[in-house]
Amino acid sequence: MTNFIPLFPLALVVFPEEQLNLHIFEPRYKQLITDCYAQKKPFGIPAVIHEKLAERGTLMEITEITQVYDDGKMDIKTKGICTFKILELIKNLPEKLYGGAIVSYPPNYANGKANLMQQVLLGIRQLHENLGVRKQFGKPDEALQSFDVAHHIGLKLEEEYQLLEYDQEIHRQEYLKRHLATVLPVMQEMSALQQKIKLNGHFKNLEGFNL
Repeated sequence: MTNFIPLFPLALVVFPEEQLNLHIFEPRYKQLITDCYAQKKPFGIPAVIHEKLAERGTLMEITEITQVYDDGKMDIKTKGICTFKILELIKNLPEKLYGGAIVSYPPNYANGKANLMQQVLLGIRQLHENLGVRKQFGKPDEALQSFDVAHHIGLKLEEEYQLLEYDQEIHRQEYLKRHLATVLPVMQEMSALQQKIKLNGHFKNLEGFNL
């Protein structure tokens, strides 16, 4: 399936089912949101990485316009629907300030493994414990998928985009597991170093070594 969607490029990665609040202030995007809301149509947020438009993004629906200011600026609530891939950019539209694209919708294979996701969640909670962070994901563990937790493990923008490119849940789970396997040992070393620094200057209770 292919179709046309208006585009709202941003320097971030949005995942399907993610809830995203936006403050709309540029004239072209005020027009875009007004049009989409009136016509009950979605729009796309493709990622902008290193000042370049990426070909992948997430289709968004406007769930609520929470406030419209006197100058036309808006606060809105949106939710991710699915990923898309740009096939052809259409920068200029008749009588419109914004552009769009012809896009396709890659399949999303829900072939994740429960035991693999549990390993990912265990790693995330270990990471958060090391950082002194408490995070609730709003779903029971058995309902969580990679996109639900990906923003909470310290991925760089490029890494989040790479995750968005995976069309299979099991590949996304494996990607998150590998990332955590790299990050957690570093965090543990930092924690041990922190404790060592704290103990420096204190009286030490150490056993002598028998020669």
